[in-house]
Amino acid sequence: MIIVADASVLVGELLRDRGRNLILHPQVQLVVAEHQWSEVEHELERRLSIMESRGRISAERRSVLEGAVQHLVDVQGIELIPRTAYEQFEEAARRRVPRDPNDWAPVALAMALDAGILTGDNDFLGCGCPTWTVETLRAELGKS
Repeated sequence: MIIVADASVLVGELLRDRGRNLILHPQVQLVVAEHQWSEVEHELERRLSIMESRGRISAERRSVLEGAVQHLVDVQGIELIPRTAYEQFEEAARRRVPRDPNDWAPVALAMALDAGILTGDNDFLGCGCPTWTVETLRAELGKS
């Protein structure tokens, strides 16, 4: 199943073992709008810096996590979709997420691919595309 990941939920799951395992699940093809990838990179860096500064992870663990994330993008798991694949849906997508117009890219990509959106953000409710939470997707895939 093709699932479009919202940037915020993707960042959270990339930082968790269970999230990385979900991303690698053989039934899931996780895609991210190119438009949102810089947000994902920025937020990952920010959260890892906070975790390290608070002593929640070591510099070595941070490096391991950064490597795991890069591997997921470069080798398997997460596919970055170029803007040209979904930009024709931008106007309609912006209308569908009026509370946060910056969320248009995942909606446009989901429209282009006829896919669902993995999110924890209520702004996507009612956008006309199926939405998945991490918990419901895990349940659907038979994980606990």
